[in-house]
Amino acid sequence: MSSAGGAVAGCSGDADLPPTNPMAEYLISGGIGYIPEDGMTAAQVFSSPEGLTYNDFLLLPGFIDFTADQVDLSSALTRKISLKTPFVSSPMDTVTESSMAIAMALMGGVGVIHHNCTIEEQVEEVRKVKKYKQGFILDPVCMRSDNTLKDLLEMKKSFGFSGIPITDTGKLGGLLHGIVTSRDVDFLGEGSADVPLSDLMTSRTDLVVAHYGCTLKEANQILQTSKKGKLPIVNEKDELVALMARTDLKKNRDFPLASKDAKKQLLVGAAVGTHEADKMRMEALAAAGVDFIVLDSSQGNSVFQINMIKFIKESHPEVQVVGGNVVTAQQAKNLIDVGVDGLRVGMGSGSICITQEVLAVGRSQGTAVYRVAEYARRFGVPVIADGGIQNAGHVSKALALGASTVMMGSLLAGTTEAPGQYFFQDGVRLKKYRGMGSLSAMERDGSQQRYFSESDKLKIAQGVAGAVVDKGSILQFIPYLISGVQHSCQDVGAESLTRLRSMMYSGELRLEKRTNSAIHEGGVHSLHTYEKRLF
Repeated sequence: MSSAGGAVAGCSGDADLPPTNPMAEYLISGGIGYIPEDGMTAAQVFSSPEGLTYNDFLLLPGFIDFTADQVDLSSALTRKISLKTPFVSSPMDTVTESSMAIAMALMGGVGVIHHNCTIEEQVEEVRKVKKYKQGFILDPVCMRSDNTLKDLLEMKKSFGFSGIPITDTGKLGGLLHGIVTSRDVDFLGEGSADVPLSDLMTSRTDLVVAHYGCTLKEANQILQTSKKGKLPIVNEKDELVALMARTDLKKNRDFPLASKDAKKQLLVGAAVGTHEADKMRMEALAAAGVDFIVLDSSQGNSVFQINMIKFIKESHPEVQVVGGNVVTAQQAKNLIDVGVDGLRVGMGSGSICITQEVLAVGRSQGTAVYRVAEYARRFGVPVIADGGIQNAGHVSKALALGASTVMMGSLLAGTTEAPGQYFFQDGVRLKKYRGMGSLSAMERDGSQQRYFSESDKLKIAQGVAGAVVDKGSILQFIPYLISGVQHSCQDVGAESLTRLRSMMYSGELRLEKRTNSAIHEGGVHSLHTYEKRLF
C-alpha cells in the first residue's frame, strides 16, 4: 500500500500531467448524461418461477416534486364504486361488524360485514351502517305518542340513537306530532318507564321544520340557524317525509373523505357464500341497501361461484359483485367472463391462515397480486389484495403491484372497533382474532361454506385462533396508514395511485429483489433494546 501511495505521490509532480486529484486517473468517466440502468421492472421481477412475497422486494426511489399530502389515494373498489382511500376491512367475525364498517367508511375506505351469523343479524349490521350518517335520513325510525319510555329505550338499544320523531302512525309518512331526543329522557329514572312519549316529547308547535323540496344546503342552513339537534322534513300535509341530524353536519366536517352513496349514506359491503341457500341472504341484503357483495370463498374458481354471480347480475344488477378468492389469471378469467365487478386476490397468505401448509395449495401473495392484476386490468376489473398485509409498507407494495385496494384482517383486528372484548395477558392488552378457517369459526355455517366443509364429518382446519395487540381506534390508525402510503408514493415519485400503477406497468417504477441479509438490514438491528412506536 505504501509503495503504491508513493508512486502516485511521485507522479503528481510531473510537469506533463494536469494539476488534478491524483486519484482521478483511476476513475472511468462517462458523459454527464449517462445514467446506468438500475433495478428491474415488475415484469422482470415476477418472471422468475419462484413465488414472491411483499418482503422479497423493494421499490426504488424516484424524483420528488410534490409534497406527501398532495398524493391522491383515490382508487376503484369495483367497476362502479371508487374510494378516497384504498382500505377495506375483511369479512371476518373478529374484524368487521357495523362499528368497523362505519369507521372504515368515515375514513374513506369501506368495511365488508361477515356472514358467519344469521341472515337477520347480518342484515341488521348493514342497516346500522346505512343509517349511521346521511344527509337526508329517508327512513328514520318513528314511534307513536302512546309508546312509552320503555319502548324508546329498547329502540335505542337496537338502533343506537334516541332522536325519534313521533307520528300518528308510528311510521314515516304519518302526521308529525313531535320528537323525543336524549335531552327529554336522560335524567328520568326507572320509575318513568311507563310514561307515554306524549308527555315527554317536544310538541309539533315547538319544532323547527323544513319543507319537502328544500335542498341539502338549505336544510343544513336551517339546522345551523335553529341550533336544534334534529330537523324534521314535512310535506304540505305536515306528514313526515325525512329527517336531518345536527351530528351529521359535524361528522361531515370531521370526515371529508367519507365513502358515501348517492343518498349520502355510508358505503358498506357484505359477504355471502355461494350455495343455493345464500340466494335468500343475498335478497335480504339487497333490500337492506348493501352497496356491494363479496362472494366469500377460499377458492373462487368454482361452478358455485359462477352460478351465484349470474344470479346476482340477473336479479340485482344494481349491486356490484366482488368475486374470489383467486390467485391465477385462469381463475380470474372464469369470473370475469360472467361479469364480476371486482376480484379478491389471495390464498393462504393471511397471518391466521394455514391453507398452504395443510392443503399445499395457494400462492405467494406478491406474485398472486401482480399476475391477477396484470390480467384483470385489461378488462377494467379492479383487484383487492387480500392477505399478507403486515404493515404500511406492504400496503404500498400491494398497490404498486397493481392492486386497487387492500383488504386487511390482522392489521385491524386489535382496534377498538373490531368485535370482541379486550383482555390482558402478561401485562399486554389484547383482543381475540381468528381465521375463518379455524375450527372455532367453522362451528357456524357461514365459515364452513367458505371452505366447502359443511358436509365434512371431520373438519380440516385451514386457520388458527389467536390474539393481537391493541392498536387503538381505527380513527387514529387509518390516518397513520394513509400518511405511510402517501410518503411511499412521494418517495417513488408517484402523485397518485393511478400514476403509481402506470409507472409500474410502463417500467418507470423500478424494483429490486432482496436477500435474507438485505431484509435483516432493512429492519431494526444492532440495538441492545429499542421501542418501536408507529404513530
